[in-house]
Amino acid sequence: MRSVGISVGLGLAVSACATTGPVVRQNALPAPPAPSYGTVGLERVMGQNANAVTRLFGQPQLDLTEGAGRKLQFGSNICVLDAYLYAPVQGGVPVVRHVDARQRSGAPIDRASCVAALTRRDGGR
Repeated sequence: MRSVGISVGLGLAVSACATTGPVVRQNALPAPPAPSYGTVGLERVMGQNANAVTRLFGQPQLDLTEGAGRKLQFGSNICVLDAYLYAPVQGGVPVVRHVDARQRSGAPIDRASCVAALTRRDGGR
């Protein structure tokens, strides 16, 4: 009797591990593209040229060029945003490839929150 119970238990355990092969779905929708890590909320800035960013935030407080890069700094009473522009590899107009943000005190702040603060009429310059 005990051997029958063991046999049945082993049979159930093995059958639970069996697969029927890959599941193929007909007319399945493609998966949505994954958001770029770290850029959610920065869509208004990332990939924009200097003229577009200046129209969005006003005149930069600082405009530095070093080597192939350019840094535009914008600020308000809430935060400071540094936008770094670089030309595409194949050439062309430099666009924002990276942004850093901080509170006026130097404490960290979410980059997207700073962009939102700078674009608000009462938060921007």
